[in-house]
Amino acid sequence: MLLLSAVAKADEVKQMFDENSTIQDILATPEFSGYAEKILPWDNLERNNPNIKIKHIGQILPWLSELRTDDILNGLNYLRSHQTFYNIYPYDDIRQKHTGLFFFKGRTNAPFTLICPGGGFVYVGSLHSGFPIALDLSEKGYNAFVLKYRSGSVNMAMADLVQALTYIFAHAQEFEVATDNYAVWGDSAGARMAAYLATYGTEAFGGTVLPKPAMAVVNYTGHSDYTPHTSPIFMAVGEYDGIANPDGMKKQAERLNKMGVETKFHLYPDLGHGFGLGTGTSADGWTNKAVRFWEKFNKSHHK
Repeated sequence: MLLLSAVAKADEVKQMFDENSTIQDILATPEFSGYAEKILPWDNLERNNPNIKIKHIGQILPWLSELRTDDILNGLNYLRSHQTFYNIYPYDDIRQKHTGLFFFKGRTNAPFTLICPGGGFVYVGSLHSGFPIALDLSEKGYNAFVLKYRSGSVNMAMADLVQALTYIFAHAQEFEVATDNYAVWGDSAGARMAAYLATYGTEAFGGTVLPKPAMAVVNYTGHSDYTPHTSPIFMAVGEYDGIANPDGMKKQAERLNKMGVETKFHLYPDLGHGFGLGTGTSADGWTNKAVRFWEKFNKSHHK
């Protein structure tokens, strides 16, 4: 049986978050009871300043740019209306304290993507590069999960990614998602996670053998550990990214294509690191390009 916290219809939720809502409002929301802190970026709750308003959320999301309040509110209010959170570990497992899945429902039996938000393995930026992207994909008809993984190391993060993927496969019928041609999307640190999975698969990180993703989104990352067996790769980066070198990413894309790994690279002008959906910028609509790339390897997208 799925470990679903609760389910509520959107019209049953009378109050929504707005730009002046605070972190404390999120923590005190009854609909988020039992997992509110997993919505926030920092495992150390003291770093999630309770007095910060959503319109100033960038104060607890370092390294990221182009934060759009409306995008963040849309993601939060979807979660408040639907409350689709799932624990991936048993309740008596200490690992469940800082982990879980948020589900954004698309078409019944459509493929799914598992999104790994960035944060340098010190926090998880779901508010900016997780929930808004998942909502965008669900509105396109795809099922989207956002992973809250443990910060601290890539090894812990990968263990949680493998556990989450195993959980989705085990409950695919109840989620009403297709496991064929699934994708994994990530940005920054999350892009490293997506790239590792697309290259080495679940068994390399202690999991049971599951299919590799049909493709992986690896946005704004300096990751370079690829092989000819890596799944197809979609890359995007801003031209002024001071963390993930754009020239280095372009060279990695060229290297991947030479190895026989189909790779699509996009450079977006006038942008820095961590642009999320890219709303109102040169990257606006990048998810449409990523979906079209995914559909090249997704035999069931038109069904």
